[in-house]
Amino acid sequence: MEANILEPKLTAKDFVTDQEVRWCPGCGDYSIIKQVQTVMPDLGIPREQIVFISGIGCSSRFPYYMETFGMHSIHGRATAVASGLKASRPELSVWIVTGDGDSLSIGGNHLIHLLRRNFNINVLLFNNEIYGLTKGQYSPASPMGSITKSSPMGSVDHPFNPLALCLGADATFVARSMDRDPIHLREVLKRANAHNGTSMVEIYQNCNVFNDGAFEVFTEKATKKINTLMVEHGKPLIFGENSDKGIKLDGFKPMVVNLSDVSANDLWIHDEKDAVKAGMLVRFFDKPSSEHYLPRPFGVFYTEDRFCYEDAMMAQLQEAISKKGKGDLDALLKGNNTWTI
Repeated sequence: MEANILEPKLTAKDFVTDQEVRWCPGCGDYSIIKQVQTVMPDLGIPREQIVFISGIGCSSRFPYYMETFGMHSIHGRATAVASGLKASRPELSVWIVTGDGDSLSIGGNHLIHLLRRNFNINVLLFNNEIYGLTKGQYSPASPMGSITKSSPMGSVDHPFNPLALCLGADATFVARSMDRDPIHLREVLKRANAHNGTSMVEIYQNCNVFNDGAFEVFTEKATKKINTLMVEHGKPLIFGENSDKGIKLDGFKPMVVNLSDVSANDLWIHDEKDAVKAGMLVRFFDKPSSEHYLPRPFGVFYTEDRFCYEDAMMAQLQEAISKKGKGDLDALLKGNNTWTI
């Protein structure tokens, strides 16, 4: 009888810890954690099977504020820690929380190998285009010319395009959202969780202390509609103040057109399975002031069905056991391979 008693449905409050949240007032991280806590009950996963792993940075305090298991690891290595956990405990729901400095600088090597291996893990990359925790140095995502604590005359570094990097590493789920669009962010988080493989979600996150307003053209009501392109599978790429503009392909060249001149049927229709077009979408990355400006896309750009590393590893282990029987660690350590130094 006890086994048949239904567990009470979890709520967002069940994922809130008793820890004092220590982010700067007005930080975009508050919105992101709110949406994550709101989505968690809908996933139907017990809290004891959820793990949040972070590296170093403001975003990396996240595990303290989630009433789940978690680990605050070291700079850039959350991906390595999470990979080991998923390999040994594949039944767990593993989430990585990282920032543009943490994952694109010292952690860049680990990130690309996580993506190509395709562990069934969700990556939330908070991108504020600055190092916040260490007080305002430019990051690998900071635009050229950025005036920061470490580049007082303007950064001369060419920045990463994070999602172009991820597609280049053969990521199987690539998406972008923002801290100031909670409804959209929740939908993207649900899609990421449902994907079987590594889900990469870049989240534009405002650092109101060291890089305030970096994404305001995409988030503010007065400028959002003309500067953002919300993509949905099977739908034409339409944007504009009155949804009166669209993206059309001239061969392989995307161009902005007015819907008064072109039918919506002639526009670029978004296809999440099209890797070539996804590669073009993530290249919509110019500054709003540039001559051939294209609106910045948000949504799920690309998804691919591909085997997960942990599944292939487990299958290989089972095959080895079935062919050779249980391994003998002592015999392996005492093996015949020797070296003379």
